[in-house]
Amino acid sequence: MASIESEANRNHYAAIVANAGKFTSPRAMNDFNDTSWTALTGEPGGVDYIEVDAGGVPALWIVPKDADERRVLFYAHGGGFLGGSIYTHRKLVGHLAKAVGCRALSYDYPLAHQAKHPAQLEAAMAAWNWLIDQGFDTKHIAIAGDSCGAVLTYGVLQRLRAQKRPLPAATLIISGWFDMALTGASYETNREKDPAFARESVDWLVTNFIGERDRLDPEVSALYADLSGFPPVFLQAGADETLVDESRMFAERAGQAGVETRLDVFDGMLHSFQMMAGRAPEADDAVRRFAAWVRPKLGLPDAGDHVADNKAA
Repeated sequence: MASIESEANRNHYAAIVANAGKFTSPRAMNDFNDTSWTALTGEPGGVDYIEVDAGGVPALWIVPKDADERRVLFYAHGGGFLGGSIYTHRKLVGHLAKAVGCRALSYDYPLAHQAKHPAQLEAAMAAWNWLIDQGFDTKHIAIAGDSCGAVLTYGVLQRLRAQKRPLPAATLIISGWFDMALTGASYETNREKDPAFARESVDWLVTNFIGERDRLDPEVSALYADLSGFPPVFLQAGADETLVDESRMFAERAGQAGVETRLDVFDGMLHSFQMMAGRAPEADDAVRRFAAWVRPKLGLPDAGDHVADNKAA
């Protein structure tokens, strides 16, 4: 049964739907996110946030106290390419980095009203190149993202492979958006459970992001990419979100491609419920699971955080 604290995530999405007609501009939507979405996450404490220019891309170094300076979580925030920023997600990434015991680099990118695809992926690559230029070893980097951040995460991986460059050690994905063709059955089966992401709404987000481009292009729909040779991936999703089948389908495809794959689906949870880290037990549990899984991938010692496996769906 979902905790009382976790209802804040559902209420946030319900408020977005209720106020949708009142947003007079993308800026108004972002202002709402800055006050409402950001407030879902508790402060992790003991974490410094340092603004940097990452190859022309605004970014934040997120540095927990006593973090391993050689290990990095490279993070793409969500928001449907409509909203979100390194600031709305700084606390979530802070919780993840603190649990892992590494630093993180969270980067921004143009939103869809500012530029269409591939501008977002170009920003992601610029930030990645800057990170590598700082001297970090890809064996000590985990690449991660939530929601539309999965598009950029797997876009970066595809471009690195095409360029025959080293890949990061592991991948963490929260409520990944993998299929711009919207073929998942959960758009219907979870329609009454998810207050925000009706198929029609997500269809609009797709057009807003890529215009009339091919929805099956692997750079925007990683479900249709060649996944062979990619790093191990840990996917998390909420059982009640309409996008949950995208994670299930992607996990199946990745496994078929020989990628080490774990999928945890959390009962009663909605899209990107991990944003409630520091406030809801389900989000804190999810963060602990990520950390316990990825630490050995980065060559970090066991933190002694024994996390029970969630049933895969």
